[in-house]
Amino acid sequence: MSDDDALDLALDELAAYGPDLRNGFTSHAPMVVEALTALGQPEAVLPWLEQYRPGLLPRPAPRERITAPSWHEALGRPERAADWMRFMQGELAEAPWRAVLVRWVARLAPAFCASATHGVLRVAHATRSLARRETPQRVRELGDALGAWAAEYQTLPAPAERGRGGLAPADAIVAVPVQPSAERRFRGSIVSALEGLSGFAAFAPVIDWIDVDGAPAPVVSALTHAFARVYLANARDALSTIVFVHGVTSAAALRSLLPYLDAALGRELVRYAWQAGAALYASFATATPAPVAPAEPAPSREALVAAAVANGDDHAIKFVEACLREHAEQSDPIFLSAAAHALAALPPARR
Repeated sequence: MSDDDALDLALDELAAYGPDLRNGFTSHAPMVVEALTALGQPEAVLPWLEQYRPGLLPRPAPRERITAPSWHEALGRPERAADWMRFMQGELAEAPWRAVLVRWVARLAPAFCASATHGVLRVAHATRSLARRETPQRVRELGDALGAWAAEYQTLPAPAERGRGGLAPADAIVAVPVQPSAERRFRGSIVSALEGLSGFAAFAPVIDWIDVDGAPAPVVSALTHAFARVYLANARDALSTIVFVHGVTSAAALRSLLPYLDAALGRELVRYAWQAGAALYASFATATPAPVAPAEPAPSREALVAAAVANGDDHAIKFVEACLREHAEQSDPIFLSAAAHALAALPPARR
């Protein structure tokens, strides 16, 4: 079975399910099946999905139609996810998917952190799949991904007036104020911890600290490298590993979106990606990132892919794929070290 056939079969099966899991967290299934195909593992897609299926919830029924004049009112309403998905399918029926993508990324960019960055991540996976081949299943998945992002719309504190920063991400991240432990508002989810930053005034100016005025792609590389250092300094157990993989994966996701955006929107999205990664650091970090000695010997791509498939954890698969993508872009062994670390830290999925 080809990569493309495996992905479309999986997306057909996933059409019956909603964006959430029975445990209350976000379903990673659409993202993982795309990541497995990107890793060249089509034979692993349907077995992985079969193992993951018991945790999925059926697709909810729509409640009330969202219309073009009233969509603002439904932003950030998770209970309206089915309404948003239906609305986005209507958008895609009326315009090419690239036009819909640009329109809604521009509107949703301030909520880059939404659903612990899973909104933008799911959209990026769907976009990458459409770049390979346009099929009805992938167009539908893009609509569902955009709808899920809109339903979970969440923003982070920012100053009333825009500042102008000139720092590189590596320098900026070590200056980000870390919320004192007693003030943190973690209630079992990354979303709750990020909500807790609303009372941490020192965080608001951070969004403007890095220089986003040049070409976006080099800034993306700087972001993923800085957040890989954050990951290696702070991932100490399963929870902290899951938290800090999102800084890397969400920044890496920009590579799938930037080719469709004009320069101004691309820079805005990079700005919000920086803010989201900095927010994870501010609300969860226990250590300052430092220079990292690469693992010796560096694990091979083949070994990491095989280990990710064998592990089966949704975060492990997505993180290994993102790290390998960044290693291919930057040839920096830090991404191989981070991927190997996550595979050791994340318990294998239950079979």
